[in-house]
Amino acid sequence: MSESRVALVTGSAQGIGFAISIRLAEDGFDVSISDLPSQRQKLEALAEQIRAKGRRALVAIADVTSEKEVDDMVAETKSKLGSVDVLVANAGIAILAPLLETTTEMATKVLLTNVQGTLLCYKAAARVMIEQKRGGRIIGACSIAGKKGDWLYGIYSASKFSVRGLTQVAAREWGRYGITVNCYAPGFTDTAMLHSMEKVADSYVRGQKPGTYVKKVIRQSSLQRLGKPEDIARVVSFLASKDSSYVTGQSLVVDGGTWFD
Repeated sequence: MSESRVALVTGSAQGIGFAISIRLAEDGFDVSISDLPSQRQKLEALAEQIRAKGRRALVAIADVTSEKEVDDMVAETKSKLGSVDVLVANAGIAILAPLLETTTEMATKVLLTNVQGTLLCYKAAARVMIEQKRGGRIIGACSIAGKKGDWLYGIYSASKFSVRGLTQVAAREWGRYGITVNCYAPGFTDTAMLHSMEKVADSYVRGQKPGTYVKKVIRQSSLQRLGKPEDIARVVSFLASKDSSYVTGQSLVVDGGTWFD
């Protein structure tokens, strides 16, 4: 059994997942980083940054919508790094559209990744943690859209409400094994995903100038700024730490004071 603590982070090639991976390496974790095959080059570059911090890194390619690939990803992490102590199920996608324009294809794509993908990752990690008999931390990616629905966010919001539900049930079922299950709920964070969402939102308002959407969400924040991926990573760092041992079943909002729970 490895003496090192090992974290597995999905959707880690960029944005919030990238920042989480770096932060956990700084916290002393060896890190298994995962994303789609198209992201391998970015993952290899991230792995080098983790190794430069004196930690081990494993590139574990997987599509989280595939049960076999998720199970293989977790098994490879345990086999090559020695354990799975923390899982961060960060992988997710967003498709924005009014409900009347939301197709079954859109809904299926979002729900497969954000809900089924999270469930598969939770289950695979929990099985290993139970076998290890020393507890663990399971952490999912929610959103303020999982706290409150809003215009254009229909299917994305539904998927993130589901992540909250899965997290609460998993916390109840696996607490007896010393496993805590929580999720982080970012607000508007300066990532490539946000800027792709911005283009869609701006396109639905006739005559609206590019950038109007982001300016609007900044005004909604008490801190009057977008979040940074590192802001989210700090909260994940806490949830992955021993200091969070009495916190479970929660979705922690990290949004600069936009939505008060």
